[in-house]
Amino acid sequence: MTSWQTVAVRAYLRATRKKRYRTVEAGRRSMAVALPAAPVPDELVPRTTTAPLAGGEVVTVRPAVGDAGGAGEAPPGALVYLHGGAFVNGIQPQHWTLVGHLADVTGREVHVARYPLAPAHDVRDARTYLSALHERLAPVGSLHVLGDSAGGTLALLHAQAHAGEGSVAGLTLIAPWLDLSLDNPAIEAVERRDPWLTRAGMRPIASHWAAGEPLLDPRVSPLYGDLSALPPTLVLVGSRDICRPDCERLVALAPSTADLTLHVETGSPHDYPLLPTPEGRRGRDAIGAHVLRTLSG
Repeated sequence: MTSWQTVAVRAYLRATRKKRYRTVEAGRRSMAVALPAAPVPDELVPRTTTAPLAGGEVVTVRPAVGDAGGAGEAPPGALVYLHGGAFVNGIQPQHWTLVGHLADVTGREVHVARYPLAPAHDVRDARTYLSALHERLAPVGSLHVLGDSAGGTLALLHAQAHAGEGSVAGLTLIAPWLDLSLDNPAIEAVERRDPWLTRAGMRPIASHWAAGEPLLDPRVSPLYGDLSALPPTLVLVGSRDICRPDCERLVALAPSTADLTLHVETGSPHDYPLLPTPEGRRGRDAIGAHVLRTLSG
């Protein structure tokens, strides 16, 4: 049964966020009035370091002393987090909350990828950034890569680019935007119940981000990339999310032998594990457990 908190969040999103993506013109305007990046929360600042990287930056958040792995010999591996925001909006407070939570429950550093954003940048700049990030984190060893929404797009692209190397030990995709064309016919029925996103508003953003490259190019839309060598992967998406049909298609396209788990949370909207709801809390718990499973080997 869907919690009252999720019902309330759906109503809030429909009243405040839906207008950003309701029409093609609204989608274009959203690129001009992007949400600015939220600063690192005060409670995380003492355990955070920031370094410039390829037109963006990487922010490393350490686990709190006294939490799992926070003292003594550090456990193996680390996390990489790519935040969502339709390739346009900066990192938001709910992203930082998830980052701090994951650092503490896993006892690992979380490297927050502040990649270059549209409209000043596009997918080609993101590729350059991800390549530089991979090189920067090579000494870390095994990585668990996570991303939500547009960050989920980049997380899967990153895992595909380094498939077979062993550098990506696990993958978590939260409501990933897997096919930037949004042409899956199953989306139409879901769209009517999505309180936040519409295809009309997302398509001009996708077109700008692709910078003339075909939206179905596997280097733009990872749904069409190589799925034969996925690391252990967890996908979480709400049933009222236009990203859901392509998450289900990902499962259908992946080999039957893939270590791939899809969880669809009934009644929840886009990015539900980031929300302050009972469903969101269960999603965050599942992510923490998946990270520990993949990094503890």
